[in-house]
Amino acid sequence: MSYVKPSDLAVRMIDAGAQKSFMSTRDTMIRAYMGGAILGLAAAFAITITAQTGSALVGAMLFPVGFVLLYLMGFDLLTGVFTLVPLALLDKRRGVTVKSMFRNWGLVFLGNFLGAFTVAVLMAIYYTTGFATPPDEVGVALMEIGHGRTVGYAEYGAAGMLTLFVRAILCNWMVSTGVVAAMMSDSVSGKVIGMWLPIMLFFYMGFEHSIVNMFLFPVALLMGGDFTVLDYLIWNEIPTVLGNLIGGLTFVGLTIYITHRRTRPSRELPTKEEKVQTASL
Repeated sequence: MSYVKPSDLAVRMIDAGAQKSFMSTRDTMIRAYMGGAILGLAAAFAITITAQTGSALVGAMLFPVGFVLLYLMGFDLLTGVFTLVPLALLDKRRGVTVKSMFRNWGLVFLGNFLGAFTVAVLMAIYYTTGFATPPDEVGVALMEIGHGRTVGYAEYGAAGMLTLFVRAILCNWMVSTGVVAAMMSDSVSGKVIGMWLPIMLFFYMGFEHSIVNMFLFPVALLMGGDFTVLDYLIWNEIPTVLGNLIGGLTFVGLTIYITHRRTRPSRELPTKEEKVQTASL
């Protein structure tokens, strides 16, 4: 498998961020829509496995299939552009502005939501036989997740909000690592391995991913989940988006940019004379 060294990886990340900033509205929306939809299907797949086998580990091990497929097909997630596009701005790429960055983020957010919500509607129909029967075991599991990760946080007040926010930060630390790992190799197998590991970790640990949640909570609400749209927005989606931004940009984008793109000069090795002087002190 070919390997891209970190200094070249940093350039690839900046190039990707600039390209996404310049992308047309149509293409940005299509790619974001499909990214949200495929990730929603992957979440449905993983939760189905978990509910039917009783093993959260098996579900987490197989969830990355959706993430891998959507990135191999060139689709986008908000969590990825949170990390990449600001680097093109920091690197002062020609034409990249704060306005173009927020434009990209806004379009990707909307596209991801529409894609994930489409899958939520389709899966709600599937879980309830066209809303003619109560939800099946997977539908019930989804409603429990929706309740636990909104009202469940709210029960603890500020401590619950802090926990939600930290889970969101940790989530995009791992998800953005997966996005960047896809650029570490030029082979399909290398990209798949690089993406699979951090995405499996985030899903098994129950971290909060804003795009996955765009599927999980709407589908639960459509089936009669015991929480409200306002609960979802205040006690999950909004804090999760903010935490995802901080986690991906701080722990992945900026760290790689600072140390591999804006590398400081290395310290010089001491000469023999300097070593002798130091030893005699």
